[in-house]
Amino acid sequence: MKNSRKLLVALATTTMLTVGPGVALAGEGTEYNISVWAAAGPSDIYRIGAIEIAAEQLEREYAVRGEIIHINIEGKPFTQWDEFRQGVTLAAEAGTAPNIVVASHVDIAPWAQSGLIVPVEDYVDLDSWPLNDIYPNLLEITSVQDQVWAIPQDAESRPFFFWKPHMKAIGYSDADLDGLAERIRLGDYTLSDMLVDARKMIDAGLVEENKGFWPRPSKGPDYWMFYMAFGGEMEDGNGRLLLDKTAMAEFYQFFVDAVELGVISKNHIGTPWDQWHGALTSGQVGMWQGGTWQFAEWTGKYELDFFANASFSLVPGGGDNGRANTLTQPLVYLMTSQDDEDIMGITGELITIASEPRTNALHAVLSAQLGISKAQETVGLYADDRWIREATPVLLPYASAQPNNVNFGQYFEVMFGGLQAAWTGQKTVDEAIADVETELKAALGDNIVIR
Repeated sequence: MKNSRKLLVALATTTMLTVGPGVALAGEGTEYNISVWAAAGPSDIYRIGAIEIAAEQLEREYAVRGEIIHINIEGKPFTQWDEFRQGVTLAAEAGTAPNIVVASHVDIAPWAQSGLIVPVEDYVDLDSWPLNDIYPNLLEITSVQDQVWAIPQDAESRPFFFWKPHMKAIGYSDADLDGLAERIRLGDYTLSDMLVDARKMIDAGLVEENKGFWPRPSKGPDYWMFYMAFGGEMEDGNGRLLLDKTAMAEFYQFFVDAVELGVISKNHIGTPWDQWHGALTSGQVGMWQGGTWQFAEWTGKYELDFFANASFSLVPGGGDNGRANTLTQPLVYLMTSQDDEDIMGITGELITIASEPRTNALHAVLSAQLGISKAQETVGLYADDRWIREATPVLLPYASAQPNNVNFGQYFEVMFGGLQAAWTGQKTVDEAIADVETELKAALGDNIVIR
């Protein structure tokens, strides 16, 4: 994916300038080779492409100032997260780390601790446009110990979805459905209400047993939203991990109740992804929880007429102590540690330009992701996209994220193991919580607060 047009751009730009003192001639100038590795699927071409656009813009800006530079972008996309993370780590150990890594915000803490990446705030101006317009909650997600380590490349969210024809069949009007997202935000419609409605759909023969509600069929950060729905927090106010046993127990009990009601199967985890997508998009499932980015696949590959058949909201709260919420796991631009400060400076400039609203909108619309800044909402391409236009205000202001904590991966493993044990009936909820507490104490000691 080597960028081969750079010399031509420099030559063309130079011919537009009047040759005189301080103006470089074609063929002169400084050459920079910038490598970009990204976790990217078929619709994520602008995770690397935005840096290519930024490189062309930066070359032109330098040329206008009378200085010729040539920026060669060498991009490498990865479709598998394990392969991607291992590749970045091994390259860093060999001293050949890419200059820019487009990864998850959860990679910040371990890679910062290992010295693989540097704080991006040292090489960009966070107080100037376009970076000063980025949503504050997204910049908080890219920070560790009051330092900004990355710039958001996109934002996503993990909404709750309803199959509208089935909701109407059990008594909801169009007006009811239009107002449901706000009822959920205010706590007037909870996860308990959802289970009741899901059971109604089954009893009415609209969906089969165990297809009233489907969350994602594999381990993923989405499940933390159900912990938060019951009032759970992942960190305390001092940056330490937190286990709220009451909230965790209510979270586990919710899935046990869903199984007992026949709303979901105890063996749901492990359902093939293609089967999951196919069932959701054909009305075989009454309600589900998924990701904003999946809109592109559902309306493309599966030909879902989304707005005719589905509505969306925050994940409902769990009751009096809970709250409606959603989780975002933005991919971010990370800068690896390099010896050449000139290269580091150019890299920072590229990330800044790639974060401009019009450029970032290309990725957002193509991949059905959410934007990173308020100004993006005024960009025609972005504003004209109904899904993004409607999803952004409903979801993004209320999005939180997993903590950037080097111990969080262990916490996640233990939490999900306990969930599966309770969900499948291998343990009671009380037994699962007791085992989770024991495992976390043994694994994390003082690095986690248990209450």
